[in-house]
Amino acid sequence: MVRDFVPCVHFYDQDFVDMYDRTWVWIEENWKENMRPAPFPQGFLHTGEDNSISLFDCCLESLFLVYSNQKFDPCPQIDYFYSVQQPDGRISERYDATTNQPVVSEDNPLGLTLPLLPYVEYCFYHKIGNKKRLKDVVEHLERYMNWICANWQDENGLFCVPYEACRMGNIDRHGARYTVDFNAVMALAALYMSNIGDILNDKELSFRYKRVYFSLKTRINSMMWDGESRFYFDLDDKEERIVCNKHIGCYWTMLAEIPNFEYAEFLINQLKDPQEFGTDNPFPCLPVSNPDYSPNGDGYRGGVVPFFTYMVIKGLVKYTTSIFARECAIRHMYFILDTLHPDEDTVGEVWEVYKPTSEGPSISRDPSFTNRRRYLPMLGLITVTLMVENIIGLDISLPRKTVEWMMPSLEAMGIENLSLKRNFITILSNKNLRGWEIRLESEKLYYFTIEILDEQKKKTLPIPSGKCSMLIDKL
Repeated sequence: MVRDFVPCVHFYDQDFVDMYDRTWVWIEENWKENMRPAPFPQGFLHTGEDNSISLFDCCLESLFLVYSNQKFDPCPQIDYFYSVQQPDGRISERYDATTNQPVVSEDNPLGLTLPLLPYVEYCFYHKIGNKKRLKDVVEHLERYMNWICANWQDENGLFCVPYEACRMGNIDRHGARYTVDFNAVMALAALYMSNIGDILNDKELSFRYKRVYFSLKTRINSMMWDGESRFYFDLDDKEERIVCNKHIGCYWTMLAEIPNFEYAEFLINQLKDPQEFGTDNPFPCLPVSNPDYSPNGDGYRGGVVPFFTYMVIKGLVKYTTSIFARECAIRHMYFILDTLHPDEDTVGEVWEVYKPTSEGPSISRDPSFTNRRRYLPMLGLITVTLMVENIIGLDISLPRKTVEWMMPSLEAMGIENLSLKRNFITILSNKNLRGWEIRLESEKLYYFTIEILDEQKKKTLPIPSGKCSMLIDKL
């Protein structure tokens, strides 16, 4: 079974563990060992009914497939898109798997999507530890960034892109010309391109993209922030803020580290406000105060999309609100579980979009919107990535040989047989007669940091090869 190969998680709520295990089973059932010749990847997660492969889906998948202990290698999927990159740097969102030709729409003729590749490659580096890969792909990333700038950047420095590129489903953008979400993701891409330059010790690359990042950051803060509403908004063709158009895409700014801590506090307060984004199932794409909001979801209009929940939670962590981020991840996981198991006698399903205040899939009045069933690229972000990184609380960096474990309070949980390159580690907390104990097992030396917020304890220790344990009371 697949669970014999992937890491095993431990958590005090067994339903969470079962959901984690079930996700890997579904991934194995949908993983295609492909026999087509290059450039098509030899293995990929097939998620659509048509014969195509999606860059957006592959970017999302890569963020949880890195925890598969190399059983499901995400790198060849991303490499496929580099192999079909055009000389001008173009990488479209979707390609036909038979012809390797772009599949585009009339509204988005070049197939633009959110530029997540620099963020994904940075995550690859810390989870897989392959510096050579960064050296090999950085040219592709630069050409891709240049292609986006050449086609969609206006004279004011902001980007004007097709709505489809923002991945906001059936939400009405009310005539937006400069969308806050896409511009913030471009800033995010520039930020991680600069970080990649630092890793490669390429000062020119780092400085160049740092300048791009701060230029976008300044424009977003000066043009899109509304002091009265204390929120970022899209701009119309006159560069005026469309204050009726409040949506979850604004929170890309937090992941891109654009707001200062004062602005971020205003944004976080709206995530906690039940009249804004603070619904029982966090976080709806449109706030409760928006006239287009629907408690039934109505597609994305009031629906909760796991991808955006992931994005907001990762943004919260950047602003030292890890406890609130963890609470939101747990709440969202419960809604996924309640939708899958509505009662003891029936079995439900998992979906692309959920209702904001009750269990169940988002129900749309829009016949053109389809709520995708068992859409694994979004599901795995919650049930695997957030499960490991935010609910259990592990932050792993292979190049630094570090594992940081942030626990709000002492709980029985952990991970077993996680591969750190050629080193398998186990980290488990449990209570015995001697008190709370952390049990560790490793084949090679690494550095372990444990932080327990309730106990106000933090300690960094070198973990030698073999088995060892530490008593929390002795820290």
